Amino acid sequence: MNKSELIEAVAERAELSKAAVNKAIDALTEVITSVISKGNPVALIGFGTFKAVNRAARTGKNPKTGAPLKIAAKAVPKFSAGAGLKAAVAGKKPAAKKPAAAKKPAAAKKPAAPKAAAKKPAAKKK
Repeated sequence: MNKSELIEAVAERAELSKAAVNKAIDALTEVITSVISKGNPVALIGFGTFKAVNRAARTGKNPKTGAPLKIAAKAVPKFSAGAGLKAAVAGKKPAAKKPAAAKKPAAAKKPAAPKAAAKKPAAKKK
């Protein structure tokens, strides 16, 4: 699926104009690019996380001549798929979310009893 097909599919599903969806997708990619270029991750729960990772410098080889060459260290973008996306691709149902346990109102705490003063050892007689 390319960008124009994505725009068409989202516009149909969200009942929006293609122009509005195009603006939204452009804004989304600009924001994600800007945030990860600053070193911060972008996490979309259930879908995945976009982040920048640092690659160490390494030695490679020229495939034509076989001569070794230095490859500089650099930061590269990385996407890690979330559990929901992994399950959808695998054809499985995503794990059902556990219902949040109802919070009990905090019981009024009793004031702590004052601690008895520590006894000093008896003075030694001379």
